[in-house]
Amino acid sequence: MSAPVRVRFAPSPTGLLHIGGLRTALTNYLLARQTGGTFVLRIEDTDRSRFVPEAEQDILDGLAWAGLTVDEGPTQGGDLGPYRQSERRDLYADAAQALLDGGHAYVAFDTPDEIEAMKERHRSKENPSPRYDLATRGEMTNSLTLSADEVAERLARGDEHVVRLLVPEGETITFTDRVRGEVAFETTEVDDQVLVKSDGMPTYHLANVVDDHAMGITDVIRGEEWLSSVPKHLLMYRALGWEAPRLAHLPLILSPTGGKLSKRSADRLGIPVSVVQYREAGFEPEAVVNFLALLGWNPGTEQELFTLDELVAAFDVERIGKSGVQFAMDKLEWFNGQHLRRLSAEQIAERARPAVQAAVGPVDDAALVEAAGLMRERLTRASDLAEATYLFQDPQSFDEAGLKKRWKDDSAALVAAYADRLEADADFSVESTEAVMRQLAEDEGAGFGRIVHPVRLAATGTSVGAGLFETLVVIGKEATVRRLRHAASVLG
Repeated sequence: MSAPVRVRFAPSPTGLLHIGGLRTALTNYLLARQTGGTFVLRIEDTDRSRFVPEAEQDILDGLAWAGLTVDEGPTQGGDLGPYRQSERRDLYADAAQALLDGGHAYVAFDTPDEIEAMKERHRSKENPSPRYDLATRGEMTNSLTLSADEVAERLARGDEHVVRLLVPEGETITFTDRVRGEVAFETTEVDDQVLVKSDGMPTYHLANVVDDHAMGITDVIRGEEWLSSVPKHLLMYRALGWEAPRLAHLPLILSPTGGKLSKRSADRLGIPVSVVQYREAGFEPEAVVNFLALLGWNPGTEQELFTLDELVAAFDVERIGKSGVQFAMDKLEWFNGQHLRRLSAEQIAERARPAVQAAVGPVDDAALVEAAGLMRERLTRASDLAEATYLFQDPQSFDEAGLKKRWKDDSAALVAAYADRLEADADFSVESTEAVMRQLAEDEGAGFGRIVHPVRLAATGTSVGAGLFETLVVIGKEATVRRLRHAASVLG
């Protein structure tokens, strides 16, 4: 086992917990549990303009649903809190001042209009997105171009300003990513990132570095979209004299049709993007976790089905791939069916109850458990049990295609005869109901299929389903006999 790590999941409460965010949390959790380390939840709520009050509770609920127990966080507490960035402002102010004092950051007074005008001046075919950086900072209104007296005067007057990172010229910043290997950035590619906004709140970049250091984070695992931010963070670690954590950037989650899985593409393809949608749709948390773990990570074996404990034992950061991975709903559905079948009939029944009762009204507990046991091999989600309404009430209609194919001139007579024999069957078991049908087929000189298919249609209204005789036993003797006679009468 590796040395214990301290890792963090640090979402912004700007909306519901995203399914990609849950994958990031899971990866951090697995590394923490595998090494006997600590899994920290930090709420990065410095962007007050996009703050959503109920988002933090949704994040907590999503992690709990997935079984990812937090060791330190806003509700758990811990020695290195507080765990909401909005409660840690003094730390960021001190770090920003240290960067200013050391000449690694500067004050900028530019208005949004002035920054936009600069971008317009520099915009070209070769440079479609000009930046505030070492090439343009010299023409802007900042403490690098103004005299010290003028800067002091502006600050004393309370002029709106931001603090920007002073990116050095002519450097190559290299680091080892645990997923991607050696990565290098030229400082000419890095903008002078805003570190403190005009409202005094830090941006993600400053707060992230300060908190990871203050909270003793040893390993940062996050999405690939943060890769381009690494040089800015490493420059701050160096300037502040702090050791940077080990880094690993997870591959992008791609749409089944290609490109990043955005909310727009997900909506178009019917893919839920927030964790609460998977909960409400009846997915098993173990299945979602299993599926997400394998989005970009390869266990190195043929094993596909994992419990959370098995994932902890098998996980290896070095086996995470670099390439983007497609989000396949059909694969998730498959995982869900597999994990559902690991549950008892009682557990499946309890999960299925709301959907079944919405479809057919109140249901007897024992009948629901029997139905779950019968259908478990055919269910993708527990709520699918509600589609087999015939297990709880007489069919309201009959499958048209099935009737056309299976209901023959002698079907009504054979079904009625079978009903009579079932009524006299004292056992009414899987074995006895089949034996009664085989005897009827022999007595009437009819093929077995000539009876079995019309009986299924008459008893269930459908052409397909679980084993017929098992189904009849779950429906019960009285209801089965009633249904068969009714169908023989109305279908003729």
